[in-house]
Amino acid sequence: MEKYILALDQGTSSSRAIVFDGHGQTKAVSQKEFTQIFPKPGWVEHNPMEIWSSQASVIAEAITSIDINGLNIAAIGITNQRETTIVWDAETGTPVYNAIVWQDRRTSEYCDSLKRDGRTDLIRSKTGLIIDAYFSATKIRWILENVPGARQKAEEGKLRFGTVDTWLIWMLTRGEVHVTDVSNASRTMLFNIHTLEWDQELLALFDIPASMMPQVKSSSEVYGYTKTTLFAHEVPIAGIAGDQQAALFGQMCTEPGAVKNTYGTGCFLLMNSGERPIMSSNNLLTTVAWKIGDKVNYALEGSIFVAGSVVQWLRDGLGIIKSSSEVEELAASVPDNGGVYFVPALTGLGAPHWDQYAKGSIYGISRGTTAAHIARAALEGIAFQTMDIVNAMQKDAGITLKELKVDGGASRNNLLMQFQADILGTSVIRPKVTETTALGAAYLAGLAVGYWESLDHIKSQWGVDKEFTPAEDTEVVEDLKKGWSDAIRRTLTNK
Repeated sequence: MEKYILALDQGTSSSRAIVFDGHGQTKAVSQKEFTQIFPKPGWVEHNPMEIWSSQASVIAEAITSIDINGLNIAAIGITNQRETTIVWDAETGTPVYNAIVWQDRRTSEYCDSLKRDGRTDLIRSKTGLIIDAYFSATKIRWILENVPGARQKAEEGKLRFGTVDTWLIWMLTRGEVHVTDVSNASRTMLFNIHTLEWDQELLALFDIPASMMPQVKSSSEVYGYTKTTLFAHEVPIAGIAGDQQAALFGQMCTEPGAVKNTYGTGCFLLMNSGERPIMSSNNLLTTVAWKIGDKVNYALEGSIFVAGSVVQWLRDGLGIIKSSSEVEELAASVPDNGGVYFVPALTGLGAPHWDQYAKGSIYGISRGTTAAHIARAALEGIAFQTMDIVNAMQKDAGITLKELKVDGGASRNNLLMQFQADILGTSVIRPKVTETTALGAAYLAGLAVGYWESLDHIKSQWGVDKEFTPAEDTEVVEDLKKGWSDAIRRTLTNK
């Protein structure tokens, strides 16, 4: 009987299930969008039950589309939107509040107060993270402080916290397994990346009972077995990694210095920094990439909050395109940006600026500016933000980037990828399988159950779809960089 690996890719805007075969090829994909909830400006929520139901329905659709069942699935790997915070009742399994999404900014003021109290170095030295509303700790605290009865229940040991991986495993195992992996744990602002344990001092600082926290495991081992009606047979759940770490693994960036950029709702650049964490002096995050067996890999990370979502805004906010796929053609209809720069700080600015109060801005508009120039500037804004992070990584790690591996939805945009190569002055490589996030989760799960015998076996499967090499004149590139740095300078509030 032929066996497959099922990867669950639970993202910010949709749930996906992908079935991979032993060659790392996609056999079936199912995807379902779910509701984005914006109760107030700067607040972003998801319904945890809708996350689960959308994930359950795509699992069923993916496996039935190729007429297989649980017996054909060797293991399940899970990858997920990180930092998004869910708190639920341990007895009933009912969430006490909506999931507070990584993009949510409601705890910004509390983060400011932590900085004023001089907590920056403490948190950074233990977690590798900067203090920001982005991470889970302040979101958990907000739920405990603001949901009636939540604090008392938590103190009584009756509430559970989880990032989305933890929530899905809880649902898949009917509440039997409460776990996460080191990569997701390292995004909570509560996890000590040196000891690889929940940090008691930080739990006390945020006033979060330790009983809420999941058990932290490696990224590749059998955590438990499915108990749901989705599968007639128990299927091992054997791989977990946060979406960006999973993409780093799926891109086979397993050597120190290898870098990938995932162009999704936001952009996330990760550089494998090997078995020791590099503490950034350029406002990047230090994070756990994965743990396989006893071996831990770390990464430097830079996050861009708005990437693909700027194209959604051109569609829904400005109405200059009807579907996201039209943006490349519109942007390519003009030879250059016409002097227009778009800093897409629609939810603040991430690395390396970390300005949570910055607002999006478009500079250089003239009477001759058209929708095409704005579309082009929006795409270029994604590439410029990537360049800022690459520069910071090179400084931190003391190495020069040889190539950038790319994946995610917007990596299919050839105009953007070519501009990215031009502006970086280095090759941009798009792999044959762009589902690298899901593939990374599949590889981690498959390794745990012996579906793939080794890392070398997996590496032999990775292939290039297209390589973009720098083509633009260096003088033109330098002028563009100057225009961008001017636009950033004007946008920052924390100058």
